[in-house]
Order: sequence, then structure tokens, then C-alpha cells
Amino acid sequence: MDTPLELPNRIDALPEYTDYEDGGCDLYSSCLACPLPRCRYDAPGGASAMLRTGRDEAILRCAERDGASIDSIAEMFGLSRRTIFRVLKKHPHRAQM
Repeated sequence: MDTPLELPNRIDALPEYTDYEDGGCDLYSSCLACPLPRCRYDAPGGASAMLRTGRDEAILRCAERDGASIDSIAEMFGLSRRTIFRVLKKHPHRAQM
């Protein structure tokens, strides 16, 4: 009666003692050394969305603090006037122009 029970193998278990390659991505060569707070593949919209967030914050700061015009902000960031209006429209409580 001392026969151990055999547990079924888990389908989702990772194989033990396997070398996983840290191939990184097109932004950084190593995932383990990547400075991004979140993996570009895990973020909704990928790397472009993460970069846009920083850009949008800078646009809002220019509009709020500096009181810069739409044309000057567009020229500063190399974007169209329409893109600047889109960013400001996304955050109406932050930028009053």
C-alpha cells in the first residue's frame, strides 16, 4: 500500500534544464538588460505606443507651461498640426489653449 501516486504531467509546465535564448528585440539586444519598464511585446500598441506616451507628455507640457502655439509645437516635434490637436483632445483637462 506504499505505492506512490503518479501525477499527470502538466501541459503548461516548462521543460526543466532548458537553455532559453535571450534574443531581445529590435530595440535592445537582451531582454534581461532592457531598461524599458515593460516589454514592448506586452504593452498594448507595442513600442510605438510607449514612445508616443512620452512624446504626448512633452507636447502637453509645452502647451501648458510654455503656452506655445500649435504651429510651434508641431514644428518642434516634427508633427502635423492635426496630430497636435489629437494629442490635446485626448487630454482636455490638461491643456487649455
